[in-house]
Amino acid sequence: MPNHLTTLDTPAALISLEKMQRNIARMQQQANALGVRFRPHVKTTKCADVVAAQRQAGATGITVSTLKEADQFFAQGVTDILYAVGMAPHRLAHALDLRQRGCQLQILTDSVQGAQAIADFGKQHGHAFEVLIEIDTDGHRSGIQPEDAVLLEVGQVLHQGGMRLAGVLTHAGSSYELHTPQALMQLAEQERTGCVRAAERLRQAGLPCEIVSVGSTPTALAAASLQGVTELRAGVYVFFDLVMRNVGVCREEDIALSVLTTVIGHQADKGWAIVDAGWMAMSRDRGTSKQQRDFGYGQVCTLDGNPLPGYVLSGANQEHGIVSAEGAADTDIVQRFPTGTRLRILPNHACATGAQFPEYHALADDGSLQTWGRFHGW
Repeated sequence: MPNHLTTLDTPAALISLEKMQRNIARMQQQANALGVRFRPHVKTTKCADVVAAQRQAGATGITVSTLKEADQFFAQGVTDILYAVGMAPHRLAHALDLRQRGCQLQILTDSVQGAQAIADFGKQHGHAFEVLIEIDTDGHRSGIQPEDAVLLEVGQVLHQGGMRLAGVLTHAGSSYELHTPQALMQLAEQERTGCVRAAERLRQAGLPCEIVSVGSTPTALAAASLQGVTELRAGVYVFFDLVMRNVGVCREEDIALSVLTTVIGHQADKGWAIVDAGWMAMSRDRGTSKQQRDFGYGQVCTLDGNPLPGYVLSGANQEHGIVSAEGAADTDIVQRFPTGTRLRILPNHACATGAQFPEYHALADDGSLQTWGRFHGW
């Protein structure tokens, strides 16, 4: 192992470049095979270097979850940006500023009130916003159900109000709760048919609907057909994580993000090794606790990234993590992981773990490291 991984201060967020590039290629190939454009969700990484790699592979445009992300990526030269969070009226001035500076920003709504606020603000400022309507295809979070009468009302408020009704969008977030190929394929088809049906209803009512945008990492990879869809979105696929491993769309060896940590002490009678990566490094996300395989706060790996079966980050305080064996306490924990030992921890949720760090350390196969900045805040 190159010397710099033994001297890099810990905890540190590491990206395996080879794994990341493989993950990017896999998703882009899926979109290409299904005949749709791919618009990655960049909230997972919030990193210009990662997005550059996604665009180089063939991605068209990006999806963001904050307008600060839109600001940052627009400053990096990305102009085709979808803000895929319901538009709050107080953010319309910010969205207008981006659009007036040349950003092709698309915004989202799922209510008559939201649509009216957009139309009123747009009229007041002489601007036609480009708006998508969010569709609920799985009861997961937000959106309008495909057959709901309010869908046409929202479309009419936008269209008659002088806005550009660009299309419909859905996110089958309940896919994170699944773990069989058949269930994922069924939800992917449900996501597709629901969003396509919403688009058909708008068109039948004489309303424009050019874009039909679907996606979550699990359904994007499970989809057998995207007939009627124009655009695919996914985010966490670029790194993957233990939740995605449990869902069944990746293997542990596909997870490109890990946290480098150092053993700083022990509780030998409890079978604990104490490391300097607590929840401030890993996040408090315990998403795998609801799945068939609970990894605590993360899967423990050797310095070179090989998982150590049976060892997890079983507990975490702010700056302290507890490495232990599952089941019976490891009575050889001090000898197995002496003080100063360096380990890597695979995260439950790559988005949440990445958010704990101001930068990534991108590790190439030859052992060289690059430092990549990460955007923060709202």
